[in-house]
Amino acid sequence: MLRLFSTVIFAAFTLAACTTTAPQYGPDGKPLPRVYRIAAGDTAKIQYRMLDSVNALRQVRGVAPLQLNAQLNAAAATHSRDMSVQNRPWHFGSNGSSPIDRVQRAGYPGTMLGENISETYETELETLAAWMEQPDTANVVMDARARDLGFAFFQEPNGKIWWTMVTGAGTGLSATAGF
Repeated sequence: MLRLFSTVIFAAFTLAACTTTAPQYGPDGKPLPRVYRIAAGDTAKIQYRMLDSVNALRQVRGVAPLQLNAQLNAAAATHSRDMSVQNRPWHFGSNGSSPIDRVQRAGYPGTMLGENISETYETELETLAAWMEQPDTANVVMDARARDLGFAFFQEPNGKIWWTMVTGAGTGLSATAGF
C-alpha cells in the first residue's frame, strides 16, 4: 500500500512538472503581454544591454557607436519617473520641462539630439525593436551626429515600465552609467 501511494505521489509530481502555462489571449486573439519584472540591481545591466543593441544596429548601417553618459542617464531616469506620475507617455515634464531642459538641468555639456519614450510591459529589447519600426524613433537611434546615449526606466508596482532614451552630440566626455 505504501509503495502504491509513493508511486501515485511521484507520478503526480512528475505530471505537474510537465504541465506548461498556456498563454492567455485578449479579445483581439493576440497573446496578452507578460510582465517583465526588473530586479533592483539590474539597472546597469539593462543600460549596457540597450547600448550594445543600439551599437550593433548602428554598426550594420556604418554609423559610429554611442557611449553611455551619466548625465543623459539621469535626465532619462527623471523623465521616466515623471511620465509614471503623469500616467502618460509624452515628451514634456509635469513642470512643463522639455527634453532639452532636462538634459541641461542634468549637466550634460553637449547638445541634446533626440528622445524616445515608451509605456509598456515589454523588455528593453522589445521596446528598441518597436522604436526601430517607426521612422521618427528609429532616426533618434540612428542619428549619425549622436555620440552619447542616456537610457533609463521606471517600473511601477503593477509591472508597467516607462522607458526613456536620450541621445546627444557630446563634447568627447563620457561617464559611467549611474544615477
